[in-house]
Amino acid sequence: MLFAVTALKMLAELALLALLGRGVLRLLLQRVAPHAMASNPFLWVLDALCRPPLWMVSVLTPRHLPDRYHPALALALMAGLWLAFTWLKIEWCLQIGLEQCR
Repeated sequence: MLFAVTALKMLAELALLALLGRGVLRLLLQRVAPHAMASNPFLWVLDALCRPPLWMVSVLTPRHLPDRYHPALALALMAGLWLAFTWLKIEWCLQIGLEQCR
């Protein structure tokens, strides 16, 4: 159980950091080199990592919500999941003892 919670927490962290990195890179590229957005390999990797959280948000939200809100909602969803998995891990470690939690 602890392994599953830790793995899910790690996936939420990865998605959260990918969403943050994607947003920062897009903002920088729009200001510096807007023509280079389509050919940037780092943006391709971050887009691929962000696809699952964005898909989850598109499934969970109503259809009339514009797509431009999906990245912010995905960021909030991943932050909430990360907090939930962190809380679960702390509770589980307190139940089994800190020595077995390492």
